Amino acid sequence: MREECSTTRLLCIVEDDADFARVLTRSFARRGYEVVHAPSRAAMQALLVEHRPTHAVVDLKLSGQSSGLDCVQDLIACNPDMLIVVLTGFASINTAVEAIKLGARQYLAKPSNTDDIEAAFGHVAGAASVEIDGRPSDIKTLEWERIHEVLVECDFNISEAARRLGLHRRTLARKLEKRRVK
Repeated sequence: MREECSTTRLLCIVEDDADFARVLTRSFARRGYEVVHAPSRAAMQALLVEHRPTHAVVDLKLSGQSSGLDCVQDLIACNPDMLIVVLTGFASINTAVEAIKLGARQYLAKPSNTDDIEAAFGHVAGAASVEIDGRPSDIKTLEWERIHEVLVECDFNISEAARRLGLHRRTLARKLEKRRVK
């Protein structure tokens, strides 16, 4: 049986980092949200049997084979009106576009705090008034975005991504270490 209450804000946190999930849970509970946590897609699917969240925070890169994008699809199937924010330490234009296409309301790079996430829940529509930066992306930014695009295609398998990029695995690992995003 599903739990439904129109006045309760039920937040589902799909995050495999237990410490970060605990911090988000406490912070959102203080703001009046009822919070459930799932460390994986399978755990989230089990939660959806009994709960119908109104909000969700989903980590893009979950341990194992699951992607946060798969979770976004499942959450939208459960509740098409759910406000979903995708968080990631591996931001790329490709995954941002896909997350929005699948039904996420916003896509935030880590580190993001509760204020950022709650603001993202309220930012449902696009804004045509966003300032457009007139300078083109530099080569390092383009390289970084391409690396992450290929990593996503390879489900974050560094060896396969290095092969597709024509790089030695250690070279790719060093590039990732230099620009680590947490």
